[in-house]
Amino acid sequence: MSSSNITANWSYPTSVKLGRGRISELADACKSLGIKKPLLITDRGLASMAITKNALDILEDAGLGRAIFADVDPNPNEKNLEAGVKAFKDGGHDGVVAFGGGSGLDLGKCVAFMAGQTRPVWDFEDIGDWWTRASLEGIAPIVAVPTTAGTGSEVGRASVITNSVTHVKKIIFHPKFLPGVVISDPELTVGMPKIITAGTGMDAFAHCLEAYSSPFYHPMSAGIALEGMRLVKEFLPRAYREGTDIEARANMMAAAAMGAVAFQKGLGAIHALSHPIGAVYNTHHGMTNAVVMPAVLRFNRKAIEEKIGRAAAYLGISGGFDGFYDYVLKLRAELGVPETLTAMGIAPDRIDELSAMAIEDPSAGGNPVAMTLENTKALFRDCF
Repeated sequence: MSSSNITANWSYPTSVKLGRGRISELADACKSLGIKKPLLITDRGLASMAITKNALDILEDAGLGRAIFADVDPNPNEKNLEAGVKAFKDGGHDGVVAFGGGSGLDLGKCVAFMAGQTRPVWDFEDIGDWWTRASLEGIAPIVAVPTTAGTGSEVGRASVITNSVTHVKKIIFHPKFLPGVVISDPELTVGMPKIITAGTGMDAFAHCLEAYSSPFYHPMSAGIALEGMRLVKEFLPRAYREGTDIEARANMMAAAAMGAVAFQKGLGAIHALSHPIGAVYNTHHGMTNAVVMPAVLRFNRKAIEEKIGRAAAYLGISGGFDGFYDYVLKLRAELGVPETLTAMGIAPDRIDELSAMAIEDPSAGGNPVAMTLENTKALFRDCF
């Protein structure tokens, strides 16, 4: 397919409208879900940008009002959530347009969900069947509009919310978090700075790699993860070099969504390490994933060598596990990823604390090698 005509309507895992210029369908997407007065939720950085103003124009021109909430931190917390729910209720809104990268999408989804709840958000952490505690009445419909190609949060049934007191990232889960319509317009991602293109793209790659490597049985997710890695390999360097390459941008949006669909099979030590680092040092999540990735591959080698060999063959990489490992190093260098956590500006003085947080992280359970306090400390030291 040539660059201009990557257009598709997918109904998996929800209704996805992919293609350039499809932000023009935003008002129709709202109306299809019965939304008459949407609140657009995004982060502070995006609030004043042209793509956001254009989205608000489209809603306003269609008679759906013009309302925005952008008091969202890079790692959204329960204070942002509380303020968002208040804005939603005070404005008499009946739906959310979650707009942005992971932070805007996650907070937007969570506001729509919490608008219908009386219990605190931590009661819906992704533990056992806690999600069944939720009241279904009053959960607002969601249209998701990703502006990065990384987290895949637009097709996810969870939000990551940081507890501002403990600095721990919590995964809040409910099936109703899944947006009713997703608009994936690659033109919204062309303005991403190179460092964000790299970080979000490596997040998508980490999702696919960890889902594929996780020991749980989910062949559908494994297949999606494999093709997601291939798309990243082919198109991330292109999107990084030439930000206006719409074909590369569209394929990276697909890869990001695929990563988030795949990781219901599980994540692993890459995320178990990067969640506490991000919570304590406020680093970029995807970039942190990229920094710790080689150390985690070495850590997991015994358990995944054969599996990674199969992936390498599919990706056209010779040399089995070693070839794949060398490819990851080469890709990181090409994208300007710091080589170690030290190079990222982090000191190794809190390894004990980070390790304790890592083994408690929900992602730890999906790692192919069981994570203990001792081996996790050694893994962290290996990242510096």
